[in-house]
Amino acid sequence: MGDFHQGGAVTTLHKLRERPITEIEDSLCAFAAQRPMSLVLPSLYSELEGEALARILDELTQVRYLNEIVIGLDRAEPAEFEHARAYFDRLPQHHRILWHDGPRLQALDALLARHGLAPTEPGKGRNVWYCYGYALASGRGSLLALHDCDILTYQRGLLARLFYPLAHPQLNFYFCKGYYYRAAGERLNGRVTRLLVTPLIDALQRMVGPAPYLDYMASFRYPLAGEFATRAEVVRQIRIPSDWGLEIGVLSEVHRNYALGRICQAEIADAYDHKHQPLSADDAQAGLSKMSTDISKALFRKLATQGVVFSAGSFRTLKAIYYRTALDMVERYYAEAVTNGMQLDRHAEEQAVELFAQNITRAGESFMANPQETPFMPSWQRVVSAVPDFLAQLHEAVERDNA
Repeated sequence: MGDFHQGGAVTTLHKLRERPITEIEDSLCAFAAQRPMSLVLPSLYSELEGEALARILDELTQVRYLNEIVIGLDRAEPAEFEHARAYFDRLPQHHRILWHDGPRLQALDALLARHGLAPTEPGKGRNVWYCYGYALASGRGSLLALHDCDILTYQRGLLARLFYPLAHPQLNFYFCKGYYYRAAGERLNGRVTRLLVTPLIDALQRMVGPAPYLDYMASFRYPLAGEFATRAEVVRQIRIPSDWGLEIGVLSEVHRNYALGRICQAEIADAYDHKHQPLSADDAQAGLSKMSTDISKALFRKLATQGVVFSAGSFRTLKAIYYRTALDMVERYYAEAVTNGMQLDRHAEEQAVELFAQNITRAGESFMANPQETPFMPSWQRVVSAVPDFLAQLHEAVERDNA
């Protein structure tokens, strides 16, 4: 059952009833004449061998309103790229694959590096950034949506509900963030959101005091959701982070550039499950351990740009507030799980909280040691200013790869 609570700084669009997906899609087909839509799919080659992507393609073959699908392919050898071309060929929509490891795109990356503009860290952020560049170059979509390729519970209604607030001619949103609750069978998931982001934002609000940015971040039901849609002009202006702070960084950039009335979040699925990252308690550069550090630094950097002064003492205080708040959250989620007949391992939950608390301190130390660190990739406006024909070169390279 949905609710219609509108607490927070941004508009929340709930799923109040089971509206037929065909009805929504019929509307999107009509809206597409004025606001054509493109989908970006960042993918590792290994995901072509999993069950999630096959299901996603089964669903996408039924989507009639998309004008383009842009697929970013990472970690693919030449033979694997050819396999990927055949794999995605069943998509009826116009689609292109960005072979990031191919010689043409590597040459363009080297061109940007000579101008000091190339992404320096491999990963999803870099993949998405180049896909956005191609989407801008192709001009086939005035609205761009993004979702991952490892969603085990994918249904095409997720994409339709993500696009709808932006495509509807009577609404004037520029950015829509998807939300849902994370569960797999009887297990409650979403540890990084539940046990890091939510209590950390709460702790920062207590320590920093009233801050519009923190109120804004606290408004999102699932700030780490990898699904969002935006107008193409937004993508041209914002800087995208290259590390695990991608989702937090995008929300921060949208907040910096647009009024709150142009931002919304939409409930796009009843439940959601995807590939789970290991906690990686013994490796600070992997899994949820690195993710928690990068996310914490992303929040610290944003607050610093707004005049918040951090010190070693403030990070010690923050860790203490966070730790107590997060443990209280464990109690709340345990009650939630028991009430709904679900499972929640309190010992594992508290182990995660302990690791996240350590990583908040680690993130603070890293921030203090290198306050000039900027994991953001440049905006496409800046790239075009430095290399005016770069988007045309990118478009040509992708077309030749896909010919």
